[in-house]
Formats: sequence, structure tokens, C-alpha cells
Amino acid sequence: MRHVYIRIAISLIWLAAAIISGLSGNLDNIALYVVLGGVILYSAYAAWKKEKNNRGGK
Repeated sequence: MRHVYIRIAISLIWLAAAIISGLSGNLDNIALYVVLGGVILYSAYAAWKKEKNNRGGK
């Protein structure tokens, strides 16, 4: 379960970088950072769901 928390933390860092990038006016990197954060967050969700199903939960 620890890897899920690490992925969530990394995705939040990327999303925070997107916000900071937007505030500083660097609009070129916002989309990249949002996509990276979203992909990692989806990866965390998929890992969490897979681990939940392996435990027998519905």
C-alpha cells in the first residue's frame, strides 16, 4: 500500500508544479505537468483498486 501513497504524493507534486507554473506565467509547461500528474494519479488509483480486489473486497 505504501507505493500507492508515494504515487499520490508524486502526482500532487506535479499538480502543484502546474499551479506554480501557471502563476509564474510559464504557460507552456502547464499541460505537461497536469498530464504527468494525472497519469501518475491514475496509476495510483489502478494500483489501489487492484490491491483492494486481491484482498477480496468488492
